[in-house]
Amino acid sequence: MKQHKQDLLRSQQHDLLAAAELALTLAQRAGAQAQVGATKSSGLSVSTRLQQIENIEFNNDGALGISVYLGQRKGNASTSDLSPPAVQSAVEAALSIAKYTSEDEYNGLPDENLLAVSPPDLDLYHPHEIAVESAVQLAVQAEKQALESDSRIVNSEGAGFNAHYGIRVYGNTYGDKRGVLNSYLSSRYSLSCSVIAAAEQQMERDYEYTISRRFQDLASPQWVGEQCAQKTVSRLSAQKLTTRMAPVIFHNDVAAGLIGHLVGAASGSSIYRKSSFLLDKLGERILPSWFEISERPHLLAGLASSPFDSEGVRTESRNIVEQGILQTYLLTSYSAKKLGMRSTGHAGGIHNWLVKPNSKGGLDALLKQMGTGLLVTDLMGQGVSLVTGDYSRGASGFWVENGEIQYPVHEITIAGQLQTMLANLVATADDVEHRSNIQTGSILLDDMKISGN
Repeated sequence: MKQHKQDLLRSQQHDLLAAAELALTLAQRAGAQAQVGATKSSGLSVSTRLQQIENIEFNNDGALGISVYLGQRKGNASTSDLSPPAVQSAVEAALSIAKYTSEDEYNGLPDENLLAVSPPDLDLYHPHEIAVESAVQLAVQAEKQALESDSRIVNSEGAGFNAHYGIRVYGNTYGDKRGVLNSYLSSRYSLSCSVIAAAEQQMERDYEYTISRRFQDLASPQWVGEQCAQKTVSRLSAQKLTTRMAPVIFHNDVAAGLIGHLVGAASGSSIYRKSSFLLDKLGERILPSWFEISERPHLLAGLASSPFDSEGVRTESRNIVEQGILQTYLLTSYSAKKLGMRSTGHAGGIHNWLVKPNSKGGLDALLKQMGTGLLVTDLMGQGVSLVTGDYSRGASGFWVENGEIQYPVHEITIAGQLQTMLANLVATADDVEHRSNIQTGSILLDDMKISGN
């Protein structure tokens, strides 16, 4: 069964490469430069609720997008039909659009010397044939464990299992010669559960999940259910806080979101539009001198690993922040040309940001270091401006005194300014969360404004 899945994906990869090559050939014949990106995804998605099947879905989707350049004029078109006639129609549509668009001196293909010529195998593809019945049982077991773990668990929002397989292709032309034509396969499996707890006329919900490139590396459904129940019950009997200033710890799974604001602020498009609080901050200290972020795109079996970006530019290990100093902006080919720089291989996003801890002992040690303050475990709302750095979001979590959690809190707002928040980080714990494209431990910040009653 596993071999059948592997043979099928390899066959689809061959078809996708053929479609991409046809698109490039047709564009070349029309006298255009071109780049093509094509994807194919397939998989199984199962959801259950209260031990009953809610949904079973198989997907098998493909798409091809082509960009053509007639001088500095650009045209884009895409198709979900990968047959030769449909690919030809997409190329013709892109050529037609290019004839009527305005010239842009920054349009064009990526620099040829930046392309991934012989991309490494990053161990991203691990096929595993799983029967629908087995997938359903995994979801049912996770939810059953959660429901039976505590009498205060009164309802469920369901559980789900997903198996996803993907193929990614990139190719381009350079004048009358072929540039590169690369592809890779990937797999991703996940199991999740979400339940509701009730006590004293208060209801709370939470969730847990496990995710991996390899099916065998998923946590057990019993672990998912147990953790889900524990997290949900711990939120019961939440209190409100009066408005105050206090230190704040971002728990590791929300700390990734805090660091994630750097991604948008450091993106080339934000910089050339002058709509970022990091404008003109390249080479300047934006975080404490001990703080470091490295990017490692080639981690084997990494959830955010990739040999090349969505423009075919090779990904490379680099330091994003070193000794608190911003080392690079995150550039695509277009934004790099606008800024007079080189693409950093970030078309399509970032690849495994690793935040270096400076505190040992995990969350417990960080709580003791804080003493009294707020532990944030959930954030709500979109009150963040990457232009000004203004930060204001709804939050819930736990109030901490003398390094010990006292009680859960909710219906509060935390506010500050990202520039100040980042500059005044106190510590990063070694309880690193590995399930995100930003891998960080819990983060302790200096005083923030906490608004409550």
